[in-house]
This record gives sequence, structure tokens and C-alpha cells, in this order.
Amino acid sequence: MATNAWALSRRRFLNRVAMAAAAAGGAASLPAWAFAEELTRTPPQTEGPFYPDRLPLDTDNDLLIINETITPAVGEVTHLSGRVLDARGEPLRNALVEIWQCDQHGAYLHSGTGNREKRDKNFQGFGRFLTGGDGQYYFRTIKPVPYPGRPAPHIHFKVKKGDRDLIVSQLMIRGHEGNVRDGVFSGVRNVVASNIVSKGTEIGIRIKSGRSRGSRATRV
Repeated sequence: MATNAWALSRRRFLNRVAMAAAAAGGAASLPAWAFAEELTRTPPQTEGPFYPDRLPLDTDNDLLIINETITPAVGEVTHLSGRVLDARGEPLRNALVEIWQCDQHGAYLHSGTGNREKRDKNFQGFGRFLTGGDGQYYFRTIKPVPYPGRPAPHIHFKVKKGDRDLIVSQLMIRGHEGNVRDGVFSGVRNVVASNIVSKGTEIGIRIKSGRSRGSRATRV
């Protein structure tokens, strides 16, 4: 869902190679690697059973504060940002990015969630962001935590364009010990795709987190 300067420079280079090949007599002059997909696609993953069955009144991109309340959600403050790009590396304008996750106690904004009686009433649990011309999105939320049945902390996300779902997937934390025991993470067989869902790399989603009381933000 994001790219880097290398990918953009590579695309420009390939365009020049293609024009030179056309002048020299066609695509037969192009090397085979020039036809490879320029960006690795974010792998789709299960939506899971806890997409909110009743959306909150507040669905903005700040999941720590609900409407005008002054009490924030419990958890480690996390800033989630990135860009939504197509396979050619072009930004998608007016793409609706949705995220949802459990609170610090492992409870979702869903009637069938576990730990329902402990759910943090100050955590929004769901948010939306509409991308601009640069394809960028931003959320303020809490760092995800593991819960019974899902040892890998994760954030669910969905990208929509109009009435069409473009992708549903999950974001996990690089190097977390629960990843190797998590059934969803283990289902991603491709090494590069695994890096996308679990690392803050240029071709994946960027995430950084930090304590709310002035400590330095770090990438996870």
C-alpha cells in the first residue's frame, strides 16, 4: 500500500527502456525482468468475525477520543500512516480506508466479542479516512495487543472505492513473538508478503508508536 523513491525511479527507468526498445524494433528487445510487476501487492487476509455489527457514532481517524469526551482510551498511543497505491505505484484518490481493532483488554466493538464486560468505553474501536490526491491516510489509535486465539497483535483494515471493496487485510507488528504462532500470519506463505504485513518497510504500511507523555515515537 506504499512505495519508495526506488520504485518510482525504477518505473521511470522502465518507461525509458520501453521507448528505446520500441525505437529499436519492438518489445523483443526488452529483458524479461522489465515485464515483472513493479510493486508487490499487499496480501489479502481474512476480515475476521468482528467487523463492527453496529458502527459507532464517531467514525473519524482518531480512535483515542470519542466525539467531545476528554477521557482518552487506555493503551500505547500509535500513529498509523501510509499511502494507498495501485499496482503501478499511482496514488488512489478518494479511497476510503477503514480500520478496526480490539481495545487494551482484547474486546472489539462487536456484540459477540470476548471480554465484553471489560470493553474500554473510551476506545472508538473503528475509524475511517478518505485519501486525497497523494493517496495518504492517517490514524491515531492504540498499539494492538494479543488476545486468546490470536497471539499476533493486529489491526484489521479495509480499502473501498465507491461501493467496491479493493482489499481486506491485517497489519501485524514486526518481530512480535506471537507472529509465528498465529494462524493468520502463518497463512501468508510468500516471504515478501509476510514482510508487508509485519514490517514497517517502504512497500508495506508504515506504523510508529510512542507513549503519550512525551516519549520518542518508535517504529514497530
